[in-house]
Amino acid sequence: MRFDIITIGSGTVDVFVHPATPEIEKHAGHLDVCYHIGEKILVDKLTVDTGGGGTNTAVAFARLGLRTGWLGVLGTDMNAQIVRDALQQEGVQLLGPTVEGMTGYSVIMVGLRKDRAILAYKGVNDRLRTSPHLSAPWLYCSSMMGDSFHTLVRIVKQAKAKGVKYAFNPSMYIARLGAAKLRPLIDDCDLLVCNREEAAAILGKGASDVRALLRGLQEHAKLVVVTDGAKGAWATNGIDMFTIKPRPIKVVETTGAGDSFAAGVVAGLVLRNDLVFGLQCGMAEAESVIQHIGAKNILLRRTQLLRESQRYKVARSVL
Repeated sequence: MRFDIITIGSGTVDVFVHPATPEIEKHAGHLDVCYHIGEKILVDKLTVDTGGGGTNTAVAFARLGLRTGWLGVLGTDMNAQIVRDALQQEGVQLLGPTVEGMTGYSVIMVGLRKDRAILAYKGVNDRLRTSPHLSAPWLYCSSMMGDSFHTLVRIVKQAKAKGVKYAFNPSMYIARLGAAKLRPLIDDCDLLVCNREEAAAILGKGASDVRALLRGLQEHAKLVVVTDGAKGAWATNGIDMFTIKPRPIKVVETTGAGDSFAAGVVAGLVLRNDLVFGLQCGMAEAESVIQHIGAKNILLRRTQLLRESQRYKVARSVL
């Protein structure tokens, strides 16, 4: 099968826990959720969904009518079938292996002042050891660890040799490796998307202004997008800096916001080869997701995305 895009990344079952009375305290300059050891914590509600950077973005692309494949690893437990069924219902073709062990699993505490805390079990996600022939003009690469990280490096090397475009969206635990170790993934990357903290970690900088981060990352990647939550996002093509701000909306839960935003930006490049349109699509996807529980439930269809993307203005300035 010929794909429009293939995503590479993790697949998980996500359990969203709504604790009855979370205690939030400021400690060492950071807000923390505190519970007494030995205490039984009441939960108001549980919601089960699927997640993971690989499957979240695969569903995002499939809902836009793109022929989509997902390369990742599933285990031999019952949770693997939950992930498999969710992807098949969306028309995503599974390209990865099943290996002995447990599928990725996350427990997500929500309702924490419009934010959440995640307990993530990677499971077999770290055990992607084969790099099959991938036929698509675009690859979307999310964070992988262990054997899967080294496999991702091989896949990206093959993609570069074939002239296949690829996007990379690293999580903080990968960004902390720094630019030197990430060079195989970020050098000549067609699109690098990360948040402000991840950008600073890659470059080995402390708190830094956005222009400095964009300039530093653009020395590696062709197009760069840096996000900063409610403050919006910035992008560069090496010449101009583009800025987009979110709308005032009610935030319910933020899991999947980064994946949906990055998928929207890539979709804008796939559909129109337009970074400005990509930023608009990214913001539309992210704001749809964070108004609901779950990383996939309210991802947009193409007609919805084209309509919603028009609501956002993008400012242009000199980098």
